[in-house]
Amino acid sequence: MDGPYSMEVVAHIRSPFSTKFGVPRQSGLAPSLESLVVFEPPYRNPDALRGLEEFSHIWLIWVFSQAARAGWSPTVRPPRLGGNARLGVFATRSPFRPNPIALSAVKLEGVERRPDLGPVLRVSGADLMDGTPILDIKPYLPYADALEATGGFTDACPRPTLAVDIPSPWREVVPPPLLAPLTEVLAQDPRPSYQHDPQRVYGFVFAGLEVGFRVEDGVLTVCRVEPEQTK
Repeated sequence: MDGPYSMEVVAHIRSPFSTKFGVPRQSGLAPSLESLVVFEPPYRNPDALRGLEEFSHIWLIWVFSQAARAGWSPTVRPPRLGGNARLGVFATRSPFRPNPIALSAVKLEGVERRPDLGPVLRVSGADLMDGTPILDIKPYLPYADALEATGGFTDACPRPTLAVDIPSPWREVVPPPLLAPLTEVLAQDPRPSYQHDPQRVYGFVFAGLEVGFRVEDGVLTVCRVEPEQTK
């Protein structure tokens, strides 16, 4: 039966990214990056999570809340192709879709009970901006979900990784538990794929820190780390 269908937001994620810039482009690329799945009050029932702790990974079904727009285009420009080629929207993971929904496989680090939040999920490797609404959660099933597969146009586009240099004193500004995930995020090259100016300083907010960096000859060098400026 055709829609419309009604869906409820069951949870939101708490992640280090207050803006879209810097968020890993796929899940699992920054495995040290931890986030928290916080359920909405109607869904803070421990019975709804019974048995989930037995799984090592879960699927998050979520909404591209910062990319929702009226209408849609049958073609998009995938970043992996440098933004210069168009492919069918259903052949990409572009956020600009007829229905702005996404799917991410993340590692389940633990199911915890918090006095103020009820049951929460501690996950790693998520590619979600802070506050992203989550529509559903499902266990990852290795026997069904881990398939031998080809990656289409992405197979011909090796995943970029950069050497990361965080000199002193900037390294001392970053709390030790955040150093590894920040380094993993930077190594994925957060820049738009069509920008390669070695003199340009890029910046994004990570866990309340404004991080500025330059990239030249395959090396990303952090040139600024300071507390986020609140408006």
